[in-house]
Amino acid sequence: MESFTFHVPTKFVFGRGAEGKAGEEAKALGARRALVHYGSGSCVRSGLLARVEASLRDAGIETVALGGVVPNPRLGLVKEGAALARKERVDLVLAVGGGSVIDSAKGIAAGALDEGEIWDFYERTRVPQKALPVGCVLTIAAAGSESSWASVVTREDGRKRSLHAEAVKPKFALLNPELTFTLPPFQTASGAADMMAHVLERYYSPSAGVDLTDRLCEGILLSILENLPRALKDPADYDARANLMWAGTIAHNNTCGIGRVQDWGSHALEHELSGLYDCAHGAGLAVVFPAWMRYAVEHAGGAARTAQLAVRVFGVDPRAGTESGRALEGIARFKAFLESCGLPTSFKALGAKREDIPRLVDMLEPERRTIGQFLRLDRQTATAVYELCCQD
Repeated sequence: MESFTFHVPTKFVFGRGAEGKAGEEAKALGARRALVHYGSGSCVRSGLLARVEASLRDAGIETVALGGVVPNPRLGLVKEGAALARKERVDLVLAVGGGSVIDSAKGIAAGALDEGEIWDFYERTRVPQKALPVGCVLTIAAAGSESSWASVVTREDGRKRSLHAEAVKPKFALLNPELTFTLPPFQTASGAADMMAHVLERYYSPSAGVDLTDRLCEGILLSILENLPRALKDPADYDARANLMWAGTIAHNNTCGIGRVQDWGSHALEHELSGLYDCAHGAGLAVVFPAWMRYAVEHAGGAARTAQLAVRVFGVDPRAGTESGRALEGIARFKAFLESCGLPTSFKALGAKREDIPRLVDMLEPERRTIGQFLRLDRQTATAVYELCCQD
């Protein structure tokens, strides 16, 4: 196991009516004026935004609203929000939405206290040392941004990059599973695929002596395998939704990743897909991750790790065939599960094009940065994984 420092400053309020605590939690931070950040309007139509703003007003906190966040949130809105936060002198950014809204809020919180170019944080040429406090009212179980140190934003030219900074970790997150009841099935499934990928990026590690976190990873995956079909069958199944919501949080707050080197190559590959095609992030990961796993089995010594996953999570007989055979059977079962939940597992199903692979690799820029720790991605390897994505 690797040495580590682990700090999760986020306070979680979980359960029915949790959104009604927004004012109380904001007041506890000493907030007087909050920028309420949200998406395209579903939280307005449902009355959620009004309830959250009323909670803030009841606590004596003034509000400024900024909507318009889209999936794969845009840099332009982050810059607009940072300028608005400075102009209105807000002292809290409250995100009401899913991972895209929270990621955008984190960028605003960092940019509001910085005079430089916000995109520098996402290119990782600078790291924000301070940010406005961020709070969250979560409406989608998916990205885990409600307690992570990450924010992913897409520049208007399609380049998608991530910021990582302790300063942007949310101070509180209000999690009510009932707020996810009305999500469309595809969005629910895409969110679960995102969670699974967050776990697998940590599971594929060159670190030794990490059986405890292996088991944590496997337990989260098993819970998602059980609860996603339940939520798709009955969208108002509170317990299924609750388990998925908490799985999304712990999949990405690093509870299952501490003490181990992590990969993150598949996320880099997918970021170019959603940057170019503006597809759902989880759907892109459903295409990329099985292909990456297959390549890793055959070229990067990933057979043993994948065979362990296949046996412990996907029910492959530990005595059947060879180690590589068990690994490939596990990948096949993983793909079958994703497809059974309505997710794409190939370029064709996603709407991506094989002829765009050179462009995707150019956008990835493997010459400029190190990508992947279990499987290092260069131009040749990235091209090969994208080619596997083209197979049905």
